Amino acid sequence: MLVAALGVLAVLSPLVALRWPAGLLLYRWKHPWVIWAALVLQAVVFQVEMPTALAATLHVATYAAAVAFLVLNRRVAGAWIVGAGALTNGVTIALNGGVLPASAGAVAAAGIDIDSAFANTAVLEHPVLPWLGDVFAWPAPLPLANTFSIGDVLIVAGVAVAAWTGTRRLGRSAARASAAEDARPPATGRSPRR
Repeated sequence: MLVAALGVLAVLSPLVALRWPAGLLLYRWKHPWVIWAALVLQAVVFQVEMPTALAATLHVATYAAAVAFLVLNRRVAGAWIVGAGALTNGVTIALNGGVLPASAGAVAAAGIDIDSAFANTAVLEHPVLPWLGDVFAWPAPLPLANTFSIGDVLIVAGVAVAAWTGTRRLGRSAARASAAEDARPPATGRSPRR
């Protein structure tokens, strides 16, 4: 929940500078159903009781779908950064039986109950690539207290890059912005070919 909340804040952050994330919001996404299906499936995995092996397999599948979506939309600024974070988390989860390893200190700082049903993160006895797991904490009693990984940091950073790239001033119409961009000379300093 913490990473999702930070992702939403990253998308909305240009509003602080009286800009809106036009490039991100107006982009014609390729196969958007893939990411929505992955998000819905991940919610089902965490909310519906099912055999642990099935939950772990579906959890890894959601990351594979997210990476596939990002590859399809790789021209979006920040997509490669988000993809690197998702791939880092996905590979680490796959190598650890369907869960992201967490440090005991981060779990304790976040006040997480480790005895719950299937969780996307867990303190493991012998984790593979533990430094890529949830080693950071947004501590309790702060809202949304949770653990997070370097992959999560990359995901939020990539979303921020995507949100800020192609921003436009609030109140500026898409037609006026497009006309202004057409009139602007290219970065090389030469006049545009018509």
